[in-house]
Amino acid sequence: MIGKPVRGDVIDVGLFDALRGRRKGGRKGSGKGGGKPGTLRQASDADTRHLDEWAGQRRGVEAFVEPRTAVTETTVVLVAHDGEWTRRRIGSLEAAQRFGKKRSMPVYEVAKTGYPQRMRDYTERQRILERRRRAERDS
Repeated sequence: MIGKPVRGDVIDVGLFDALRGRRKGGRKGSGKGGGKPGTLRQASDADTRHLDEWAGQRRGVEAFVEPRTAVTETTVVLVAHDGEWTRRRIGSLEAAQRFGKKRSMPVYEVAKTGYPQRMRDYTERQRILERRRRAERDS
């Protein structure tokens, strides 16, 4: 900023203020979801479309709802029969239950049931495969 600040200008005053709010390309302002910095991005139609398409391409899909936290809105993890999974925001537990009912998909609350073992097994298999790919590439 050059010259005297006017109303609405952002003034860097603290140790981390210069970094706070920075986004790709060094811009300040709204975050990835287009909202105000420090606010949680709500579930979007794109999130629901992704979940719909993902579930439609796999079999044995179950939904696991993760509660809202200080940094993330309510999310749902879809887990297929082989443990492959995806996570997206969803409006609420009730929205997740409607999503599951519409698709005849069981819906569980992670806080009560935990994640299925097949999900952890899938993630570990992917780590092993990635290590092998790196080792082959680097040798």
